[in-house]
Amino acid sequence: MLYAIIAVLSAVLFVLGVRRDRRRIANAVWLGLTLVFAFLWLVSRDDLPVWLDDAIGWAVLVGVLGAVLVLPVALIVNGVVMLRREGRGLANLLSLLTGVAIIVLVAFFVLALADERTWVHAVVGSLVIVAAYVAFLFVSLLLYSIIYGKTGRRTGFDAVIVLGAGLNGSRVPPLLASRLDRAAAVFRREVAAGHAPLVVVSGGQGADEDVSEATAMRRYLIGRDVPEELIVLEDRATTTEENLRYSRALLTERGHTGRTVAVTNNFHVFRTAVLARRMRMRLEVIGSRTAWYFLPSAFLREFVALLARHPITHTVLPGLLVALYLLLVLR
Repeated sequence: MLYAIIAVLSAVLFVLGVRRDRRRIANAVWLGLTLVFAFLWLVSRDDLPVWLDDAIGWAVLVGVLGAVLVLPVALIVNGVVMLRREGRGLANLLSLLTGVAIIVLVAFFVLALADERTWVHAVVGSLVIVAAYVAFLFVSLLLYSIIYGKTGRRTGFDAVIVLGAGLNGSRVPPLLASRLDRAAAVFRREVAAGHAPLVVVSGGQGADEDVSEATAMRRYLIGRDVPEELIVLEDRATTTEENLRYSRALLTERGHTGRTVAVTNNFHVFRTAVLARRMRMRLEVIGSRTAWYFLPSAFLREFVALLARHPITHTVLPGLLVALYLLLVLR
């Protein structure tokens, strides 16, 4: 019964949080807690039909085997693909490193089962608790990011901000092209509805780029029948936060007070929304499609970036869980 009460309370807080502001990280946490305690309530019941009880058991077994066997191998394979297609940057190593970390943790856990020393159990148990904390947050944020990206306003915008991404010299690569294609589609939909929004292309020039991202983006959109006079160039930004801040300033200069939407890739939508909330910007964020092989590392990178915004919280909370576990094990 306790699990059911906690699940209901978490669900209520999730709904209230979404109604208050869809861009809150806490919404993802309440969603995760709702699912966890609803599952615990379900499996703790002793009045389930036999077929449902068996189905849950098989589902748990498949999930565990998938998490400890299939997932790490898939992440390592994805990491190799990323290295071959995108280069050896640290961000491209994230899926490979995560896969290796899962394998190492599983190996330590299996070895600890055969070891009777208390300190070994304490160390491995602490690692498992930290890993469970990180996994809970990652899955919660991933699920809520998907929900956020599939909901919200899709029409009625007076301005469109397109966030930049890296160029190949002066050429727009597929990742950035997908954002621009989505922005062009939004523009055409608004034109069909009777008004043409301003389109802000935002992105500075990197050391390995021949022109600013904004310049290449404007050229791309003109080729997609977006009128040049409606495209606003923002060519200073080097981060997502600067994309939003500088674009807002340009729109304010032009007297814009209507609804705004930011366009980025689907994996980047929720972090962009969180940043916009922190900057007190009222805007929607919508995402474009991303190549399948790019998604695991991209979501991991976004997850790390979100955790890095609250380092104390995500140090203290798992630290308290580990301390409680050690008190129980070593007493």
